Amino acid sequence: MSEVPAGTAVQTSAPVAPGRRGRRAVDVPALVERAREGDARSVARLISLVEDASPALREVAAALAPHTGRAQVLGLTGSPGVGKSTTTTALVRALRQDGKRVGVLAVDPSSPFSGGALLGDRVRMQDHAGDDGVFIRSMASRGHLGGLSWATPQALRVLDAAGCDVVLIETVGVGQSELEIASLADTTLVLVAPGMGDGIQAAKAGILEVADVFVVNKADRDGAHQAVRDLRYMQSLGGRYSEPGGWRPPICRTVASRDTDNGIDDVLATVADHRTWLESSGEGHRRRAERAAREIEAIALAALRARIGDLRGSATLGALAERVVAGETDPYAAADELVARL
Repeated sequence: MSEVPAGTAVQTSAPVAPGRRGRRAVDVPALVERAREGDARSVARLISLVEDASPALREVAAALAPHTGRAQVLGLTGSPGVGKSTTTTALVRALRQDGKRVGVLAVDPSSPFSGGALLGDRVRMQDHAGDDGVFIRSMASRGHLGGLSWATPQALRVLDAAGCDVVLIETVGVGQSELEIASLADTTLVLVAPGMGDGIQAAKAGILEVADVFVVNKADRDGAHQAVRDLRYMQSLGGRYSEPGGWRPPICRTVASRDTDNGIDDVLATVADHRTWLESSGEGHRRRAERAAREIEAIALAALRARIGDLRGSATLGALAERVVAGETDPYAAADELVARL
């Protein structure tokens, strides 16, 4: 189910005006049906409709809804250079050996100047380009904060409905505050590597607190043992790791660049253990319900922003602004009045 055209090594992406490509007539039911049958072009078209905020997006979401909720979602995050793409490639290879259909959403940062992105994950994952059981989609962040693209949640629904058993979401290289992946993934893998300042990050906690599984990649390098010790020390400080009945994130060591004896099987075994815990504890349902709530909230806020945007330059907003300038009201009261009129 590799993305078409599979031979394209590098793709650039720039922001597209909402609905620009979606104005072409779209037979959504037929498109969804073909995607469910594994047609790569249909899957790619659906994700494009999502990214472009097509007018058909609501119809697409309604058609996908009955077929979602089956895929296991794994998030991979960590600082730049820890080997997220290499680890993702190794995970895909191992999952395919187990007969799983795999989707990959790899988010790359957009240029703050041109708005485009060098979607390099297409290059780094060429080993799977011809595999019909793998669909790889590189997505530009387009200025969205949190390590993901704004379209990632709905793109995830497309891959879920298309029959992927596992969907891997690889974030951009993140710092200590890009935590959005934790609200989207069933299991979040936080990657660290020796010699990259991760000891300091462990002391500060930050993004490491969202981990369900820690992966110390490049474990054949000097300093790997210290990275493991730093993570164990962080866990000993308490917090959510010490809650009764809670999940204490295991620490796996990998050398993802190797073809064999790379530790990836241990990672997948740990992920399976976490999935069992999610189901037995009820945490899995809670996370998915929270994910749905965040999606609803994001869509509602986007609709409100659009309606507020329509008021820019209007007599209503202009009159409220004049009253604030004149000291007749305050911005909060003016905002309340504006919202009441929406």
